[in-house]
Amino acid sequence: MKVILTKDVDTIGASGDVVDVADGYARNYLFPKSVAIEATDGSLADLNRRIARIRAKAEKKHADDLEKAKRVEGVGTITLEAKAGETGKLFGTITTKELAKILAEKTGMEFERRNINVDHPINKVGEYMLNVKISAKVSAQLQIDVKPIVTKEEEFRLAEAFEEDDKPAAEEKASSSEE
Repeated sequence: MKVILTKDVDTIGASGDVVDVADGYARNYLFPKSVAIEATDGSLADLNRRIARIRAKAEKKHADDLEKAKRVEGVGTITLEAKAGETGKLFGTITTKELAKILAEKTGMEFERRNINVDHPINKVGEYMLNVKISAKVSAQLQIDVKPIVTKEEEFRLAEAFEEDDKPAAEEKASSSEE
């Protein structure tokens, strides 16, 4: 007897499969447990319509996911500023939760933090590539550029250091022109 499985059955097949089984197995096990229905012309036509609807819905979702991926990649490079030490190590790590929030602000779409994949922890100044998972089949690449925050004190200290570096060179020029 031909039956259409309505649920997955380990030994026979997956939901939606049309399979041949023994009459007794169908009547005594599959039908009472609502695991299968008899494969008549009407039920096969209904199955085909249902499959067509599911495919159309899946294609529309895939097209929407591709559009979302384009929007994410269209953002370009995101520049972040974070407090960092002199060696470029950040005072803390930039988390995927923070990245999801920033990405939501830039694109207008919500992202779950677990859908953002970072190869290495973002704990140093530099460039990083992110993989943003839109769906099981679609993902987008995004580049993050982390720069250190320069405070007023550091600006002043750097300016002083720069002036001190230029002073000996200016004094050398002055002493060489006097000779």
